[in-house]
Amino acid sequence: MSPVPVGGPALFIGTDTDYVALVRPELDPADPGVRQAAEQAGVTPEEFVGAGDTWAVLIEHDGEGGGFELPGVRDAEPADFAERLRAGLAAAAGGPFTVDGGSLLRLDARPAAAPDTGGGTGTGTDAYVFTAHLTPPEDPSGDDAGTPLTVETGPLPVAALLADLDAFLGSLA
Repeated sequence: MSPVPVGGPALFIGTDTDYVALVRPELDPADPGVRQAAEQAGVTPEEFVGAGDTWAVLIEHDGEGGGFELPGVRDAEPADFAERLRAGLAAAAGGPFTVDGGSLLRLDARPAAAPDTGGGTGTGTDAYVFTAHLTPPEDPSGDDAGTPLTVETGPLPVAALLADLDAFLGSLA
């Protein structure tokens, strides 16, 4: 974990051990941790922080983490993805659905038994399992061809995911 505190919009889809996340990290140049990291890097805190407008995909699967940046992605694109995921959850009527995020991310959803949280309604689909199909962009150096990755989550309660989607969309407003 980074010693530098990071804020910014983030949408995590998954569990603690298997997830995909869309994030736009925001660092505060006045934060002591940021100032210390900038000093260690030999740059000003403002240079260390950068523009704060670069989206990234983070993944965790079976204890292996990673991720990649999404240069040129604007807030509207992750917002559109989140809105389509929300619509899919609302309209799926208990069936599978797919949210296509372009060449980099596709999310397949299928109904699953909800984890026992004691708050289930007993009607409709209370949980979904997601399979994220990711294709990292090609490394500019040409060394990495963007090897496709697949991450499958455990069952995620629909109500909690809808709340997370609303919070994510609100953070972009």
